[in-house]
Amino acid sequence: MSKILITGAAGFIGSHVAEALLKNGHQVIGVDNFDPFYDRKVKENNLTIALASNQYRFIELDLSDKTSFNLLDEDIDIVIHLAAKAGVRPSIKDPESYLKNNVMATQNVLEWMQQQNISKLLFASSSSVYGNNKKIPFSESDNVDFPISPYAYTKKACELIIYTFHHLYQIDALCLRFFTVYGPRQRPDLAIHKFTKLISNNQPITMFGDGSTSRDYTFIEDTVSGIVKAVEYIQLHNNVFEIINLGNNTPVKLNELIRLIGESIGKTPTVIKADMQPGDVNCTFADIGKAQKTLNYQPSTSMAIGLDKFVNWYKKTLE
Repeated sequence: MSKILITGAAGFIGSHVAEALLKNGHQVIGVDNFDPFYDRKVKENNLTIALASNQYRFIELDLSDKTSFNLLDEDIDIVIHLAAKAGVRPSIKDPESYLKNNVMATQNVLEWMQQQNISKLLFASSSSVYGNNKKIPFSESDNVDFPISPYAYTKKACELIIYTFHHLYQIDALCLRFFTVYGPRQRPDLAIHKFTKLISNNQPITMFGDGSTSRDYTFIEDTVSGIVKAVEYIQLHNNVFEIINLGNNTPVKLNELIRLIGESIGKTPTVIKADMQPGDVNCTFADIGKAQKTLNYQPSTSMAIGLDKFVNWYKKTLE
């Protein structure tokens, strides 16, 4: 089995990925800088299950600081680079921190991999790189030269940096474009989490736009299954650089999402309408044909079932 480094290991997706890889018998080293974007205690709770394994080691470090890599003294086989400063709207207010924590940190990871002769990388890219793509569904071959937020352009920049290191230094890489991942432990700033909290507390929710915008919501277990399959793929293949969508292939409109969350909670949402926010895209919709063919990726969780699982987790954990 492999020794795998996960960056962003205390986050929503990273903590689930670590648990899945530990179950499969891998050794996992997790790193995170506990960025104050949301409460550190939430991230510490995310680590609970992984830390119970003697095959897991966690190190707090900042990837934007090159000297912090001195703390990594193990022979790593694969890097899963999930760490990033998240959030479309906050990136408009503070683009410099997104360049530091996303672009420069990724550059540092790649330089360190080159120095350590580590040649296998999975990178968490994002559907946001597609911007307001006119062609539906979004395919990996589509032009992504028109990002509409700093967060999006940092993810595109990282894909380009990774390709350069693949070309120059033979680092094998899969750039996995995630599509609105949700489920237990989802970040508290994201819509499903916020709406669940507000509806549960009988408070009104703000709907930006007329409710017709849509997202290709992907349940965490499906995204993790895609990442695990990507690990298996990159272990077996050399001289590869691929960009692969990991979505659900089933967009859900915002007004439908609100209705479904209300149904799952058992309450009727009170909705206040507001203007669309800068940086928000109209639609995301993943063409997952490449993931199905390359990774045998098969998302299977419907929105209603996924929301029920999230709401159950929310009630048990946070109410």
